[in-house]
Amino acid sequence: MIEKVNPMHPDKQADRIAGAIVDLAYQEEKNPKIAVEVLIGHGKCHVIIETSAVLNCNDIKNAINRIAGEIKKDIVIVPQDKELAHNQARQFRCGDNGIFKGIPLTDEQKELSRIARELYKIYPFDGKYILNGEKLIICQSHAKTNDLKKFYPTAQINPLGDWTGGTEVDTGATNRKLGSDMADSITGGGLHGKDLSKADVAVNIYAFLKAQKTRETVELSCAIGDLEIDGKPYSEIVEIARDYVNQLGGFEKLAEWGLF
Repeated sequence: MIEKVNPMHPDKQADRIAGAIVDLAYQEEKNPKIAVEVLIGHGKCHVIIETSAVLNCNDIKNAINRIAGEIKKDIVIVPQDKELAHNQARQFRCGDNGIFKGIPLTDEQKELSRIARELYKIYPFDGKYILNGEKLIICQSHAKTNDLKKFYPTAQINPLGDWTGGTEVDTGATNRKLGSDMADSITGGGLHGKDLSKADVAVNIYAFLKAQKTRETVELSCAIGDLEIDGKPYSEIVEIARDYVNQLGGFEKLAEWGLF
C-alpha cells in the first residue's frame, strides 16, 4: 500500500520552493548551511530561512512565482546560529540527531510512481494517487473522470467528482508528504529545505540508496557532531548525497518526487 502526490500538490509546491531556495544558497557557497520552512496557501506564501549564504530576495521571489504563480510573499531571513556555525566550520560534522531507515522499494511502490509520473505528463496539475494491491485510486485535478477511465478503466477516480485543487483551495507545508517521498524508508527527518550537512538529507539519501543496492533494510542513527556514520566519514556520506542530488538536477528537482 502506497500513496504518491505529484509536484503540483500544495505540499510539494512548498517542498519545491524550499528546494529552490537551497539551490540558490549552493550557487553562492559550495557548502552553505541553510534551513528553509515554507507554508503556502490561499494567496500567500510564508517563508522562514536560516542561512549562512547571502541570498537575493528578488531571486527568492522569482522562484516562488515560478513554482506557485503570482502570490503574496512573507519572507524572513536570519543568519545561522553563531555557535553552530563555529562548531561546523572546520569540517563536515553531522548536522543533527536522527534515526534513519533505508528499505528496498517494492514493485507496488515502483508501479505507483510510474503511474503518477505518467499522469503528470498529461495533467500537470495537483494530483494524488494510491495503490493498494489491485485497488488503484486516482484523484487528479483538471481532468474529466471519463477521460481518465480510458487510461485506467478499473481505477476508482475522483470519488467526489471533478475538482481544481492547488494552493487556491488547500495549504501546503514543507516535509508533510514524506510517505510519498520515501515510501517505507520514512523516519522522523524531512528531506526538503536543508543543506547536505543535515543528516535528514544526507543520511536519508545514503540509507535509501544503500538499501536499493543491497536489497536489505538499513537502519542507522547519529548524534549531532558525529564524524562517522555506518563506518564511513560523514564527509563521504555527504558526497554520496551530493552526487545523487546533482544527478537529479538540484534540490528543487529532489523535491518534485522525493526519492522514487
